[in-house]
Amino acid sequence: MKLQRLERQQILKGNISEIWAFFADPANLEKITPEWMHFDIRSGHEKPMFQGQILEYRIKAIAGIPMTWVTEITHVKEGEYFVDEQRFGPYRLWHHLHRFSPCDGGILMEDCIHYALPMDPFSRPVHPFIRKKLEAVFYYRKKAIQKIFLSSEDIPIKNLGLSTAL
Repeated sequence: MKLQRLERQQILKGNISEIWAFFADPANLEKITPEWMHFDIRSGHEKPMFQGQILEYRIKAIAGIPMTWVTEITHVKEGEYFVDEQRFGPYRLWHHLHRFSPCDGGILMEDCIHYALPMDPFSRPVHPFIRKKLEAVFYYRKKAIQKIFLSSEDIPIKNLGLSTAL
């Protein structure tokens, strides 16, 4: 299994309580997901985020083929970070750390995603296509979040945002 990593950082304007409240509400995922994914949250979004929460949604990520994605919120430290992990879905492994910390100019939001494609090594030739789609999703999210929080552009720290493989 070849583990991949995608990292992004963004400074958000606002205080930690309002920013945390937005990201702790699973229903807000739809607001920061591209329309072309046809994101439809099916269950688990009725309550604010908590450890052990299971979220189920449908997406059309690849060639318009609908698929179910089930995520578990595995770790939560209110106001600081949370982790979602795929339980069922398109990846063999999906681990997404969302971290929030005060910084000059607002709140630094960091995303660190570790993922692996199914059927490795046979899926390696399609990884560049999948990676491009994943980067497009996070570019869309960056722009959507900028509009919501009047945030600044990505900040170049540690060359984050470059394709990396572990």
